[in-house]
Amino acid sequence: MRLLESVAGHEHGAPAKQLARETGLALPTAYHLLRTLVHEGYLRREKGLFFLGEAAERLSSSGAQEKRRSTIVDALAHWRDSIGVPVYYAMYRDGEIEVLCVSDTPGNPAVEEWADFRETGHAHAIGQCLLAQLDEDVRRDHLDRYPVQSLTPYTVRDGQALLRRLDRMRRTELVVERQEYALGTVCAAIPITLGATAATMAISLPSHQADRLLVSARQLQTEIGRLLGSLALSISI
Repeated sequence: MRLLESVAGHEHGAPAKQLARETGLALPTAYHLLRTLVHEGYLRREKGLFFLGEAAERLSSSGAQEKRRSTIVDALAHWRDSIGVPVYYAMYRDGEIEVLCVSDTPGNPAVEEWADFRETGHAHAIGQCLLAQLDEDVRRDHLDRYPVQSLTPYTVRDGQALLRRLDRMRRTELVVERQEYALGTVCAAIPITLGATAATMAISLPSHQADRLLVSARQLQTEIGRLLGSLALSISI
């Protein structure tokens, strides 16, 4: 690991003798370890100089991805505690609705996924928010694959009614859903559009606390606006 760290500090490569000196390793030991690291792909050797290899770069990429994920997880946990609601993060990726992170507590539990979120985007605020951000062709393709179905008496009746609703939504508008996915639950989703990425953060509440929904959603929307710059690089976890 010390050898890897030392090589990483030399953008233009470094010879074995210099790396052995920097890491405090005996030269024969350094040579042996360097050969092993080259064989495993963690280093590459060119004209007597050592550079980071593809395997080490993959480690770095994985670490960066985990750091981005940690940024989102920490933000959701903070909002969960400060607003007192479950907080969800989801995005539309590769033709699917993906709920990537949920932060809740025993006192404020998340909605139970009793029907697959990916297949029921028409019925919950997360799905409606993501679908509203897509262009018409992608939206229709999604609904062809996952047709509208009634989950509760409040679910939108058919695909055409849903498309009309989505057409009326502005891209920056809060999406509110009341008992369309699960009886006894109300939800609100906030659109987050960064380039071609359609994402959302959402909250849910028991229907007897419905009077808190819009206030809490506006509070979350304000908090997201404050942090959006730092979240922008983390949005594709």
